[in-house]
Amino acid sequence: MTRLIVHVDMDAFYASIEIRDQPELADRPVAVIATARRGAVMTANYVARRSGVRSAMPVHLALNRCPGLVLIPQRLEAYRAVSAQLQEVFARYADLVEPLALDEAYLDVTREGRTLADAEGMARAIQADILTETRLTSSAGVSVNKFLAKLASGLHKPAGLTVIRPGEVDALLADLPIEDFYGVGPVTAGKLRARGIRTGAGLRAQSLADLGAVLGAGKLAPRLYGLARGVDERPVEAQREPQTIGVERTFEQNLRAREALLGELPGIAQEVAARLARRGYVGRTVVLKLRYADWRPVTRRRTWTQPLGTAEELAEAAAGLLTPDLGVEQGVRLLGVSVVNLRRAQRP
Repeated sequence: MTRLIVHVDMDAFYASIEIRDQPELADRPVAVIATARRGAVMTANYVARRSGVRSAMPVHLALNRCPGLVLIPQRLEAYRAVSAQLQEVFARYADLVEPLALDEAYLDVTREGRTLADAEGMARAIQADILTETRLTSSAGVSVNKFLAKLASGLHKPAGLTVIRPGEVDALLADLPIEDFYGVGPVTAGKLRARGIRTGAGLRAQSLADLGAVLGAGKLAPRLYGLARGVDERPVEAQREPQTIGVERTFEQNLRAREALLGELPGIAQEVAARLARRGYVGRTVVLKLRYADWRPVTRRRTWTQPLGTAEELAEAAAGLLTPDLGVEQGVRLLGVSVVNLRRAQRP
């Protein structure tokens, strides 16, 4: 039986809710931020994106790119309320729903005798229900696995609906940048590009042994070998819970002073806090990760009695872990902050 997966992704979710509730902002560039005029952009509407404003961008840079940008502090309760409406819609169409965040989810609509055309009709109906009940638009992708469905949902935003059929996979993936493959972050992309592997075509030309030589032992090489051929066996998991939420930043030039690294922590902490908020989590353990110039990693962690979740709390915690004895003068190429021991945030 052919698997049928729908991926639904709301369009500029936080910003769209703010514009829905303040219609006078409809034609203006809007960005939602965690705290007034500080930290990073959580999301921006499409008007702002045309000026180069992006999620996780520092607010000062966003304002430089778009001087007329309207900054709106986050209203997490409003976003969670809409997310609950979305879950009600999804539950009408699928028994297996895997939320990825407040604003997106995978739905497994596989059933004996059902076709991709049927799944496309279901996706269209889901979009219509969401628009009617929330007055917000969504984009949807339909295909035979999670990787292709998520890829499809991003092809024609906003309010798009795209179906990727098996016969279309090879041509589509051939030109896909390596960074757009599931599991490929900046470090992995750098390794692949150093070997001249820049697109899906280049990835597909590699044997499994070749990829293993580049990426090392583990699951990543077999995963990318399959994805390059449109194969993704990951199931839709209805109760998917994250084990860790974090952000890593790789520097173009190695940092060699503790003060310089401390200066990077507020921005990283802001991004981690935004990710926690989007998924509705807080956590008790903060982990600091460094990778030195020679690629040697080191981590430090501490567990608190009460859970942490704000950017200020995370930055302070991470700064306390960045102790002078870490020897950063030898050069640090990567700095990361993550939160584990997660639990659902309590609503006020």
